[in-house]
Amino acid sequence: MRLVVRVKTGTSRSAVGGSHGAPPSLVVAVHAQPVDGKANEAVINALADSLGVKARHISIVSGQTSRTKQVEIISPDIDDAALTARITALMSQQRPLRQTPLTTD
Repeated sequence: MRLVVRVKTGTSRSAVGGSHGAPPSLVVAVHAQPVDGKANEAVINALADSLGVKARHISIVSGQTSRTKQVEIISPDIDDAALTARITALMSQQRPLRQTPLTTD
């Protein structure tokens, strides 16, 4: 199965969820900087953790130096229908709105 992801590097923590653009791509935020392939490695690890597959079953097919990447997931442990359901659930997640404290004057 192939998937398009949009990568945000240098974030305070790694996270997978939400969508970007049209057609929508899965957003992957990683703490690693895009130096010496560290961000690509972090993207693979974040996706593996979020999707419940092993990192060795995920590879970046295109976009090695781009924020928009195409990844391929080939896992004998999970079928495509279950993987698609997990990806859809992750893409439907929205970032929580930042709540500001109310001040009373």
